[in-house]
Amino acid sequence: MNVLMIRHSQTPGNREGRYIGRSDQPLAPEGIALAERLGGDPAVKTVYVTPLIRTRQTAAILFPNARQIVVDALREMDFGDFEGKNAAELEGDPAYRAWVDGGCLSPCPGGEGREGFSDRVCGGFLEVMARAQGERAVFVVHGGTIMAVLERFARPRQDFYAWHVENCQGWLCGWTADGRGRGLLTGCQPWGAQ
Repeated sequence: MNVLMIRHSQTPGNREGRYIGRSDQPLAPEGIALAERLGGDPAVKTVYVTPLIRTRQTAAILFPNARQIVVDALREMDFGDFEGKNAAELEGDPAYRAWVDGGCLSPCPGGEGREGFSDRVCGGFLEVMARAQGERAVFVVHGGTIMAVLERFARPRQDFYAWHVENCQGWLCGWTADGRGRGLLTGCQPWGAQ
């Protein structure tokens, strides 16, 4: 089975370099245009999205005939006190400096840490893959979600940030289930707007 994981198109917060995790921002006009330029695939019947409008809007443009299945566990990281702010605004915040200097691994004040976030996302991904049928499972999710899933399941292994993609980009990989509720993603190739 193939797995296609796409990051939602651009929001106003993305354009401004803000930490947008739990905020429910719609696509910016530029984000709508980007997804429309990329074009859709009317043959896709099912697409997995998060509860946040930016993933659902992107999926509706790219896969206009698909049924959307909302998977709450795949939502973006909760950035807590950093939510809605950008690096320039946070530069003087000692908690932000400590978080960045620690590789962004510890929990954000009032939010999630990367380990807990990755465990949540990867658990949700495995639940979807256990019931996915057909030749391809299509996800329209968040950048952090994609990085967490590929860091854990893709081979050859790469660091979390090696899997970063811009808006309306993603990865197309092969999925081989191991029969014990897990599996591996292999042969990952870039997908989308370049």
